[in-house]
Amino acid sequence: MAPGRYRFEGFLLDPVDRQLKLQGVAVDLNGRYLDALTLLVREQGRLVSKDRFFEEVWRGVPVTDEALTQCIRTLRRQLGDDAGRPRFIETVPKHGYRFIAPVERLEPLTGPAAPAPAATAASAPQRRSWPRILLLGVAGMVGGGAAGALGGLFYGFAGASQAAGSGAASVLVLTCLTAVVGLVGGLGVGTGVAAAGFGSGPTRPGPWCVVSGAAGGLIVGALVELLALDAFNLLFGRSPGDITGAPEGAVLGAAVGVGAWLASRGRRSLPLRRSVAAAGLTGALAGALIPLFGGKLMAGSLVELAARFPDSRLHLDQIGGLFGETGLGPVSLAATGALEGGLFAAWLVGTMILARRSLNGGGWHALLGETTPEPGEP
Repeated sequence: MAPGRYRFEGFLLDPVDRQLKLQGVAVDLNGRYLDALTLLVREQGRLVSKDRFFEEVWRGVPVTDEALTQCIRTLRRQLGDDAGRPRFIETVPKHGYRFIAPVERLEPLTGPAAPAPAATAASAPQRRSWPRILLLGVAGMVGGGAAGALGGLFYGFAGASQAAGSGAASVLVLTCLTAVVGLVGGLGVGTGVAAAGFGSGPTRPGPWCVVSGAAGGLIVGALVELLALDAFNLLFGRSPGDITGAPEGAVLGAAVGVGAWLASRGRRSLPLRRSVAAAGLTGALAGALIPLFGGKLMAGSLVELAARFPDSRLHLDQIGGLFGETGLGPVSLAATGALEGGLFAAWLVGTMILARRSLNGGGWHALLGETTPEPGEP
């Protein structure tokens, strides 16, 4: 059918000219939402399923149901519609939406042939590009830094009770140290996961997401260990011992990759909370297994440092006491490893998902994760 214009209750929708007008005044709608309204109006009186919106409006860009809910909410607001008593857009719970207002189809304007509407940057499937990959990597860095800061606060307060007269300093130093390690690790792993195609197109990133996450963690872990060894040898003339490094980074990076893989499901994705929970569980499992197989994460590295520098005020024995151990034994190391891995994976994947939604045109509502449905919406 040739493209035409549509009139309904004072509105004029022109898909070719990419405009919606009310009594001759343009109504502000972004390109994707205009496409959604065009689909509804074109199918006037017929159900438009959620899958059709994802296929024809988002064109394979992975989004959640919340993005569609926000789209319909915005359309209703711009049309002056009410979800409880709709005049334009009716909700069919669990299935989709229907445009119920009478629609008059007008012939296209005469004159030079209008070009077919090109896919806008907001509606075209996002391709992999280095700026996009780096932006998602920075989002992972923010998440990793947040996780590291939380872990540092936990260890800082645990050690503060045993460090007389220097509790606040211990908390500050450990928080800054773990935050820096988290920032670096988050940037490496996040960039690796993004390079594997996380949120860059209609297909699920698959095993490459796991491999790239492991590669990013491996590289960062090796660099952090090398710099730490050199720094301690230079400043103190003594090695800090067997601290976390490349193997631990690779395992944790692979766990983050598994979490990101689980969070991407074809053209749709898991809700944010479930994605973060899935990533947190995989990270916690990897974090618990690392010390059980002889590896060290942050807690194990801090114990190693305290052993090599006995005059330091770094003591975490109180954590072991929670598990009936003297010092940090196998159980407490596995528990702290699970805490570190779970926090790191959950925060990293969560911030990357929010950044991906913003880059895919979800706007501030998607970025902030607003999911409150309107009355009657699925």
